[in-house]
Amino acid sequence: MNLVVRTLLAAASLATVASLAQQPLLTGQAAFTDWNQQQPGVRHKITLADLPGPHPEEAVNNGPHLVARPEGAWPIAPAGFKVTLYAGGDFTPTAASSSINNQAPSVPVAPSIFREPRLLRVAPNGDLFMSDSHGDKIFVLRGVRPDGKAEKISTFATGLNLPFGIAFYPTVDPKWVYIGNTDSVVRFPYKSGDLVASGPAEKIVAELPGFAQLRGGGHWTRDIVFRDGKMLVSVGSGSNIDNPDTTPKEFHRADVLEFTPDGKFLEVYAHGIRNCVGEAINPITNSLWCSTNERDNLGNHLVPDYVTSVPEGSFFGWPWYYMGGHSDPRLAAPCANGSGPDPQITAALTADQGASCKHTDIAKTVRTPDVLVQPHMASLEMVFYPTETKQFPASFDGGAFAAEHGSWNRLNRAGYEVIYIPMHDGHATGEYDDFLTGFVTKDGQVWGRPVGVTVAKDGSLFVTDDGTRSIWHVTYVGK
Repeated sequence: MNLVVRTLLAAASLATVASLAQQPLLTGQAAFTDWNQQQPGVRHKITLADLPGPHPEEAVNNGPHLVARPEGAWPIAPAGFKVTLYAGGDFTPTAASSSINNQAPSVPVAPSIFREPRLLRVAPNGDLFMSDSHGDKIFVLRGVRPDGKAEKISTFATGLNLPFGIAFYPTVDPKWVYIGNTDSVVRFPYKSGDLVASGPAEKIVAELPGFAQLRGGGHWTRDIVFRDGKMLVSVGSGSNIDNPDTTPKEFHRADVLEFTPDGKFLEVYAHGIRNCVGEAINPITNSLWCSTNERDNLGNHLVPDYVTSVPEGSFFGWPWYYMGGHSDPRLAAPCANGSGPDPQITAALTADQGASCKHTDIAKTVRTPDVLVQPHMASLEMVFYPTETKQFPASFDGGAFAAEHGSWNRLNRAGYEVIYIPMHDGHATGEYDDFLTGFVTKDGQVWGRPVGVTVAKDGSLFVTDDGTRSIWHVTYVGK
């Protein structure tokens, strides 16, 4: 590459970084935006001081009515980035697949290659693994054709039960690919380059708390990551605010559970995390991070979802507290002999124990999340950038991306985007940027819903969208 070309590319990169830096920083009440105010590069910072008091009278059931992608509609990235359709996009919503009378949408069988594209993971050789949750499949996608589409799409495994999490182990030269079903963890034998599982599923964790009967059957996702030779499995709550001291079905829910790679349960790694959908290991600090859905029905601006580091033994308050020790007015303090003060209890309290327990205030032990995002955005998978080769401008180094599936419990919809979270030396600044937007029309019609996000070996970004049943590819072109 000659000097002139290098100079032009460098100038383009600097111009893009400068344009991002010049975007507004929204603080205080201005940081609570809706879809019409979202645009790439806008930066938000929400703090505890910005949170209103509880307003349950504001609670709404404002789920999206999914529409077909309008002509000309396309995901919008910052200047200098290009978005292409990598796979899927062949699904047209019907009445059966959209929210009717504000009821939960279904995931019908339809003539599309994917039924519900969700979490993404990149295999060490660069293949893209994707869970098709209601399709009960795992897909592998390989390569990029000149037209931007996947060179090859293969079904790796079928016959699963709402698969979501995917992890390779060992992390170097893996021999297994682990899959988080809603009620178990299984693994398949794996060698680099496998497009189809070479052997049957081996059930590693035979029983996890399964499908939760929430709006849309929520909190059924089970993510998996490995850290220091241990397997960390996230399990969401089975309710909005059911007290686990008096509701045995909440035992070992709203937790991150730690196992050996062979499936032996070790401990509750962290607790009080209502729904840690996306797990990721920070490559700089080696710490676990979670992208988390918080509770509903306390108002338009409560309770913020969050993306946060999760130290071992940490407690994030659910269901008794939220955001650094704010008490949820709908619940009494936890039982002194319950799972709040002691997450390692070996069985749920009995009904009599829960009804007659001594209550204790443990608000001071609640950890405040690192990054508060807007309430009800439904924060799902997250990933750190870069993992290997970097392609994006240097301003993205060391930060994280998270997919925001979109709100239903808010009057003015928010989410339906991918956000970027800046960090310094592996630690968040507390801010986040709108990065990939455009999934909602100007009149509020939702056509796309981001779910999964991952960084390819070349430093580009892939995003799943279970609204259009697509995988989008975001590359940096420097113009």
